Amino acid sequence: MTLLRVPAQLQPYIDVLGEDLGIRFLLAFGGSYIYLSERPQARSEVVYLVGLENAVALARRIGSGSMRVHSGKPFIARYFKDKGRTVNSIARELHTTDVTVRGWLKPPDDRQMKLL
Repeated sequence: MTLLRVPAQLQPYIDVLGEDLGIRFLLAFGGSYIYLSERPQARSEVVYLVGLENAVALARRIGSGSMRVHSGKPFIARYFKDKGRTVNSIARELHTTDVTVRGWLKPPDDRQMKLL
């Protein structure tokens, strides 16, 4: 388990599936529509990837119906970097450039004043 901060829009997936399976789920379905059901069909792509029990748990946590899954690429890039992968291998996996990955991995700029 890493100590990465999970973005709020990805938190339900990581809570239900855990980090490793959650990342695999985001890589498979991120940026596309899926259909979640509390009574999924055996031929469901979600069931095939995460299993029946996890598919039902996702539907209960997020809600049943059709929805677009957030791509989560900046989070996935940080996860992969935390696992020791190189910027180039991350860029190839996420189908983006090394420049984009470096931008995602750059620490936040703390010079800006905090708003109250």
